[in-house]
Amino acid sequence: MANSKAKPRAADAALILVTVGSEEQASAIGRTLVDEGLAACVNVIGPIQSIYRWQAAVQEEREYLLLIKAREPDFSAIERRVRELHTYELPEVMGLRFDRGSRPYLEWVLASTGTAWRSKRFGQALSRRSLKRARNG
Repeated sequence: MANSKAKPRAADAALILVTVGSEEQASAIGRTLVDEGLAACVNVIGPIQSIYRWQAAVQEEREYLLLIKAREPDFSAIERRVRELHTYELPEVMGLRFDRGSRPYLEWVLASTGTAWRSKRFGQALSRRSLKRARNG
């Protein structure tokens, strides 16, 4: 979206799927992505049963699925951040573009994420941390 008054398009947003091995890791990754303004919302679903081939053997594991709602252009940044936080050697990070969506919801997703929002939020977070340190002296 080039200008803030432009009508949001479904293609501006994405649903990113990530699986993790524990509920704790799902919460940690989800909270980090939302706190850092990379995601507007992360749903944690699970446990789920995953069946997959890994190193020439069929594996079956209990996992948790993250449904990450974000800006489509932020996919690479989200993928990098998930890789930094994830415990798997090869984490699943799959992006799906929306082809349609509720305009108010899309507006919320786009308003809750993005560079300007992250810059503002980062400044607020630093101020809160500084205040907390000052109080705890």
